[in-house]
Amino acid sequence: MEELRELFQKFARNFSMLDATSCSRCCGEDLSLIQSHILFEVRRRHLPSMQEVANALGVDVTTFSRQVKALVEMGLVQTTQDPNDRRVKLLSLTEKGQDIERQISDFMNRAICKILDRMTPFEQHVVISSLSLLNTAVREAQIWSR
Repeated sequence: MEELRELFQKFARNFSMLDATSCSRCCGEDLSLIQSHILFEVRRRHLPSMQEVANALGVDVTTFSRQVKALVEMGLVQTTQDPNDRRVKLLSLTEKGQDIERQISDFMNRAICKILDRMTPFEQHVVISSLSLLNTAVREAQIWSR
């Protein structure tokens, strides 16, 4: 059996390659992987703050703000001031941003289904349940925050 770290490395690398190519392959946009993740997180939340999305992605705010600025310049994201705290910027997708994010999501969902279709229904259930357990354990272990 392969070394455990090697299995994690291969999975992360293989999935990252799929995710990294999703933008250019599905919508023709020149987006980085982190920009794609920002669009996804902004769509999932209602008017999230920049800090909230940066924290969700595990990215420092300085790097994050540069990425958001690029997305604003591309017309995919807009920022507004929080009416309760004018120091806080809230993020939302523009109509174009919603369309691009939808195209990326559709592409990724088709790719994930294509992967899972290679498994039996039972194997699919085991993999999905295991990924959920693994994500929870990683989050709770907080090994990256030390």
